[in-house]
Amino acid sequence: MEGFFVGWPNPPSTAVHLKVLCNSQYVVLAALADTGRVVGFMTAISDGALSAYIPLLEVLPSHRGRGIGSELTHRMLESLKHMYMVDLLCAPDVQPFYEQFKLRKAHGMMIRNYDRQSGE
Repeated sequence: MEGFFVGWPNPPSTAVHLKVLCNSQYVVLAALADTGRVVGFMTAISDGALSAYIPLLEVLPSHRGRGIGSELTHRMLESLKHMYMVDLLCAPDVQPFYEQFKLRKAHGMMIRNYDRQSGE
C-alpha cells in the first residue's frame, strides 16, 4: 500500500490509508494478479439511501496510462448506480476524465485543512 498520494504535501501514512479503505462504504481495488500488490483504488462514502461521495481515486504512477483509473471508476459507478446522487470534487484538469463517465461539471464548496492532510 505504498507509493500512493504522490504530490500531496502531507500524505497519509500507510496506517491512515488502510483506515480510509476500511472505513469507506465502497472500495474498489486494482491489484496485480501475480503478486496481489494494490496498484490503484477508489473509495466512496454514502448515507446508504440517496447519496454517495467519491473522495479518492489513486493509481500508482508506474501503472498510470493503462486504463486502471477508468476501470476503477466504471466499477465504482456501477456499484453506486442505485443512488439518486453521486458527487465528487476534482481539479479542472481532470474533469475531462470524469466527463467520459457522464459526470457533469458543477459548482461546489469545500474546506481543505492541509495541515490535517495526513489524517494523523
